[in-house]
Amino acid sequence: MPPLAALLRLARPHQWAKSAFVLIGPLFAYADGNIKDAALLWSAGLAAVAFSLASSACYVVNDVLDAPQDRTHPRKRQRPVASGAVSPGQAMTFALVLVAGAAGALWFVQGEFRLWAMLAVLVYIANVTAYSYWLKHRVIADVVCLSMGFVLRVLGGCAAVGVSPTTWLLNVTFFLAMFLAFGKRLGERRSMGEDAAVAARRVQAGYTDEMLRLAVVVTGVVALVAYAGYVIVQESKYTFGFNLLWVTILPATYGLLRCIVQLERGTYDDPTELAVHDRPFQTAAAVFALVLGGLVMLHHLGRLGG
Repeated sequence: MPPLAALLRLARPHQWAKSAFVLIGPLFAYADGNIKDAALLWSAGLAAVAFSLASSACYVVNDVLDAPQDRTHPRKRQRPVASGAVSPGQAMTFALVLVAGAAGALWFVQGEFRLWAMLAVLVYIANVTAYSYWLKHRVIADVVCLSMGFVLRVLGGCAAVGVSPTTWLLNVTFFLAMFLAFGKRLGERRSMGEDAAVAARRVQAGYTDEMLRLAVVVTGVVALVAYAGYVIVQESKYTFGFNLLWVTILPATYGLLRCIVQLERGTYDDPTELAVHDRPFQTAAAVFALVLGGLVMLHHLGRLGG
């Protein structure tokens, strides 16, 4: 594999999609009129770029630390460090370059909000570093730490434009992220078998199939209930005969339950892989995004609610 291609793969650019969480708060704030200057959305975009580069740097460090275990995993053994395409020294230098890129992107965030956005990214890096060196081996703490990474993305996006995230948004983000993390662990056990999953991820020894099934269902249901609560409190904004925002619960429920079914079957060992390859899930996600985006736009234009 060519060196540049190996470094690009090491950065896991497909994971940058997670930085969409950075944009959720600013976009809703703009739709609700809490952001008057559309130029501020550029600051949110820069924060998303910063989180993407920072997350890549964290993935690089984690891959260096996990290389021995990754070599026993049927998919992860192809990663650049585990396969030998990139040396540990080259990888760590690349991580520093990515962090510098993140700092560069944050430098152009609007001045009064720049410091808070930088603080969010620094806490994110510290959180993932704690995961890579210690917490990834602690049952439950590993999942909470991963979930906080998504919450910090939301906080960082809001900080970059000077708005406060709602409790509903934080709850949905946190429990949805926990659902995805528990789902990944369940998917690994289903696709690889318990012994191989433990060999590839040491913390798996502290979980059982029954515990992971329960955790996936509980966190998934809580995420849906939290989102349903958000739909209720937003009723005045999206009512036209009835609360049209309720329609988004249908694809959200289908997509989440589809994810559970596929992970239980062992079709995928990672919800991220499912999101990239599973057409029914992608369709549900697209319908959710289109309906939600359309309703937010109609409200912003004054065609719905108060």
